[in-house]
Amino acid sequence: MKQILLFILLGISTNGWAQDIKGKVVEEVDGKKVGIPGANVFWAGTTEGQVTDEKGNFKIKWNESGRLVASFIGYRADTLQVGKSAKNVEFVLVAGEMLDEVSVMTRGNTTIMSTRGPMIEQVITGEELCKAACCNLGESFTTNASVDVAYADAVTGAKQIQLLGLTGKYVQMMTENMPNFRGISSLYGLNYVPGPWMSAISVSKGAGSVINGYEAIAGQISVDYKKPLSDEKIYFNLFGSSEGMAEFNANAGIRLNDKWSTAILAHGDWLPTELDHNHDGFLDMPQKTQYNLMNRWQYKTNAWNVQFGGKFLDEKRLGGQKGFKKSNRGQFGEGVLYGIGIDSRRYEGFLKVGYLMPQYENTSMALIVNYTDHDQDSYYGARDYQARQQTVFANYIYQSIFGQNENQQYSAGLTFNYDRFDESFNDFLVASLQKTKTVDFLRKERTIGAFFQYTGAFWEKLTVMAGIRYDYHNLFGGFFTPRLHLAYAPDDFTMLKFSAGHGSRTANILADNSYLLASAASIYVNGELLAEHPEELDRLDMEKAWNFGVQLNRKFLLFDRILNINLDYYRTNFTNQVVVDNETTADQVNFHNLAGDSYSNCYQVEVKYELIPRFDVTGAFRYNDVKSTIGGELKRAALQSKYKGLVNLSYYTNMKKWQFDFTTQFNGPGRIPLNPAIPQEQQHDSFDSFRVMNAQVTKFFRRWSIYAGCENIGDFTQKHPILNADSPWSAGFDSSRIWGPVHGRKFYLGLRFGLDRN
Repeated sequence: MKQILLFILLGISTNGWAQDIKGKVVEEVDGKKVGIPGANVFWAGTTEGQVTDEKGNFKIKWNESGRLVASFIGYRADTLQVGKSAKNVEFVLVAGEMLDEVSVMTRGNTTIMSTRGPMIEQVITGEELCKAACCNLGESFTTNASVDVAYADAVTGAKQIQLLGLTGKYVQMMTENMPNFRGISSLYGLNYVPGPWMSAISVSKGAGSVINGYEAIAGQISVDYKKPLSDEKIYFNLFGSSEGMAEFNANAGIRLNDKWSTAILAHGDWLPTELDHNHDGFLDMPQKTQYNLMNRWQYKTNAWNVQFGGKFLDEKRLGGQKGFKKSNRGQFGEGVLYGIGIDSRRYEGFLKVGYLMPQYENTSMALIVNYTDHDQDSYYGARDYQARQQTVFANYIYQSIFGQNENQQYSAGLTFNYDRFDESFNDFLVASLQKTKTVDFLRKERTIGAFFQYTGAFWEKLTVMAGIRYDYHNLFGGFFTPRLHLAYAPDDFTMLKFSAGHGSRTANILADNSYLLASAASIYVNGELLAEHPEELDRLDMEKAWNFGVQLNRKFLLFDRILNINLDYYRTNFTNQVVVDNETTADQVNFHNLAGDSYSNCYQVEVKYELIPRFDVTGAFRYNDVKSTIGGELKRAALQSKYKGLVNLSYYTNMKKWQFDFTTQFNGPGRIPLNPAIPQEQQHDSFDSFRVMNAQVTKFFRRWSIYAGCENIGDFTQKHPILNADSPWSAGFDSSRIWGPVHGRKFYLGLRFGLDRN
């Protein structure tokens, strides 16, 4: 039977070209069948397996073995003979015996790590997201050892992801495999995805697939939204915190008939309180209001899978000195309150069409189209920055196999991307207390590309994914993007992976770094004041880098439970980079092309183990060696910890009536760039190690749950996060030297309700 491999690009899981078999692993409790999450399902005598989701469901491709095995710690394994035409199977496991076989997929703390596919990736499930408040995407990585999220500054509330020691602009952010949150939305996009909207997050380190484009340098992060036919008919979430923040989320999935279904997702959050816990006169977090609405449709037959929909967002931020009002915008000088305001309005529309070609075995095609219109009106003290970005992305993918061999697959296609940036900006010269003239920037980027990717399996132990794409950019000309992934499994307990590839991106210096406008430093490009020499932007080249990575995953059977150890190393080497230098010259942030070396070495070890039944422990340690040439000197990356440790403890009671989660993040010391405008004796050139602890307790009922927690239990905050906070119109004022938490202990309480489709 024919299958469409492209469902994975359309947001639907699949595991190959053969018939997908759906099923469930359950146990009988008081005469009722209850799903078993985290159970292992695999084909006997092979390395092909899956893990059940939080409700015990799974989907696996048919294998000629024909004998499907289900096992779970503390239960007797069961084997079913499954024919090729089978569509649904059910395992009923009986407690009383320990695990006797192990699949090649591991599940720890509801974060699923693929140990079979060629790419190095993790999938953070919806259940893992519920272990913390997870109000938005930026708060979804609290329990993840690979991804860090930190505030970019102490005024705007902007957040940045860090992956492999590099900032989020080098990570390709996607929603359901469509590149998104680029340019103007790169700093605030993490807040544009409500946590309860997400069904899963896929994190891929290093070089990604060429199918998704050329921009991934440090990795790819793709968010999957809830679908119309998800288990929930109705879901809502209420949230409130001790800081005065309130949030509401709701979604509903409606099946109209056998082919049509739709879903509506709504979100609103409000922070009206002026918070100044460190008494420096500036709000710790800007006051914020956000409204977010999404509607998606799905049409599905045996041959067609069509999804389309739209999304609208409106967000307003108001921060700066306590007491500042929007009516004070444009005023500056001694005795005038300093304020920031960021008003954003965003429209999105998408179309995804997948077609299974009935006339050809194992052949399919898909078309993905996404349109975004993002308008931002912002000001930072006396600086104004208005920007509008319109983006059209289209990707056509054709997939098939070579001959009749299902283990030899290929993908080919065409990509088109169009970006129109309309920006206007005026600078503020502290020395003379004057605004510069307003400068308008108009940039149109058009990229047309073609790609080919081969995936082959050999000897049931080695998988190879090799891809190359060629893109022509109207401003930078043509360039190739090669990528390679290898996965070798000598046995069911060991997996060795290797990846290598190239990535490129256009530097959007104002959009990527707009938080730097909340300082006294003026914006320079190649040593020239941008407001007077806008032509200097044309002299900045594309950023380009090579990434190499290796990962070893090894499992051990320890006291009848799986001990999972993961080791990885990545090196990113920039051949060109747009350097952000705010430490060489007083009152300047200078952007220029790299003149020297710039690289990142990232080492990580992660261990997962179920210490006692239902008590999962995750421990991780990561060391970052990130350096770049600044002012002619190779320097360690500023405001970044040399190392990070993480311990996550998760325990749930029998029948999962209660769940307890605790996470500690250990952050090592790092370098603070000196501000040339402030006397050195008033500054520190480094920060010490610190730790941040979070905890949450959840009480489950049949259809709803109550959760309560505390973030930053130790109430640790960075002292004096804003330099010269008492004199924001003078030299040396800077809110961007942030290396630690800017707000202290926070308590929260929430309520979740879900009416499952079943």
